[in-house]
Amino acid sequence: MRRLASGASPKPRARDLGLPFPGEAGPFNAITDVAGVAVGYSTVISDSPDSGRGSARTGVTTVLPRGRTGPLRAPVWAGFHSLNGNGEMTGTHWIKEAGYFTGPIGITNTHSIGIVHQSILQWMIERPEAGVGAYKFILPVVGETCDAYLNDMDAFHVAPAHVTEALNSASSGPLAEGNVGGGTGMICFEFKGGTGTSSRVVELLGASYTVGCLVQANFGIRPLLKVLGVPVGEHLTSNRLWVGEQGSIIAVVATDAPLMPTQLERLARRAGLGIGRTGTPSGDGSGDLCLAFSTANLTKSESAAAPAVGDLAFLPNNRLDTLFEATAQSVEEAIINAMVAAERMVGREDKLVTAIDHGALREVMRNYGRLSA
Repeated sequence: MRRLASGASPKPRARDLGLPFPGEAGPFNAITDVAGVAVGYSTVISDSPDSGRGSARTGVTTVLPRGRTGPLRAPVWAGFHSLNGNGEMTGTHWIKEAGYFTGPIGITNTHSIGIVHQSILQWMIERPEAGVGAYKFILPVVGETCDAYLNDMDAFHVAPAHVTEALNSASSGPLAEGNVGGGTGMICFEFKGGTGTSSRVVELLGASYTVGCLVQANFGIRPLLKVLGVPVGEHLTSNRLWVGEQGSIIAVVATDAPLMPTQLERLARRAGLGIGRTGTPSGDGSGDLCLAFSTANLTKSESAAAPAVGDLAFLPNNRLDTLFEATAQSVEEAIINAMVAAERMVGREDKLVTAIDHGALREVMRNYGRLSA
C-alpha cells in the first residue's frame, strides 16, 4: 500500500493503467527507492472569502537527500541544468561553482520561494547537529513553479509552519502524487498536474544502482502531449485552457551511483530529455529546471575537520549511458504519474481544471497498440 497524503485514497499510477513504460522500476517506483532519500509534503487548500485573501491551492514539497536522521550538514555532490530558464532554483550558483549542496530541497509556488528558503534555514538552525550557527551558513536549494491559475499566489498562503510540516513529515517509502505538496495547484498539458515520481534500477559494472526522480509538473499545451510517443493530446481535446506554452517543471533526480559533479550535471541534462519525451518544446514562458544529486561519497562538511586530501569514487564516463537512459525514462514516467494521480480541481475565481480521463487515455493508447493490459 502506498503512503498517501492524509485522508486520501489509493490512486492508480501510469503502470496500473497498463501503460508499458520501459525499464525496471524500484520497489516503490519513486525517488525514495534511493536509500536514505526522504520526501515530505504540506498541502494548503482553503477558501476564506471574508479574509480578503483568495483561494489557496498550493503547498510545499521537501526532499531530504540524507533523510531526517542522516547527517544534515553533510554535502551531496550535485549538478544543475536549465532546459529553459524562466524560473528559479536557489543555490545553483554554488552547485555550479563547487559541485555540491547541503540540507533539504524545497519546491513550492513562485511567490513562496522566499518563505520556504527562510523556513528551511530556520529549521536547520534549530538543529545543533546541522552545524549551522555563528559564522556558518548554508544556501538552501528551493525551486518553484507558478500555480496562479488555481491559487492566489499574491496572498502568500504558504507559511513557515507549512514548511516545517513538510520537513518533519519527510519519510521514505511509497509517495503520494498529484494534488499534494508544492504540486497541489499545478497544471500539466492543460490537465491537472502536480507531483509525480518514478525510479529505475540498473546493473552497471557488476553493481546495482538506483536512479529516482521527483517532478513538480506544471507545463505544456494539450496538442503537444505525448505518452510513450503516442500523440494523446491530439485526441483528448476537451476542456482546453490556453493556446500558448506556459508553466514550468522542476525535476529532481537522485542516485546512489558514485558520480562526480560534472557527471551529475550530465544526468541533469538527461532529465531534460525525459521532459521532452512528453512533447514539450520547452517554450519561452516555461521554467524547466533540473537538479541531480548522488548520495554516494559521503564526506564531512566543510565546517568539520577533514583530511587535506580527499578521495572521490566515480564511474567512468564511457559507462554512463545506462544511467542516462534510466534518468530520461524515470522523468518521463514521473510526469505521466503526476497527471494520472491528479484529480480535477476548482480554484480561485471558480476556475476549473479537469483531470486526464483514465478510460479515454487507455482507449487512445489501445488504438495505437501501446497498452499492456
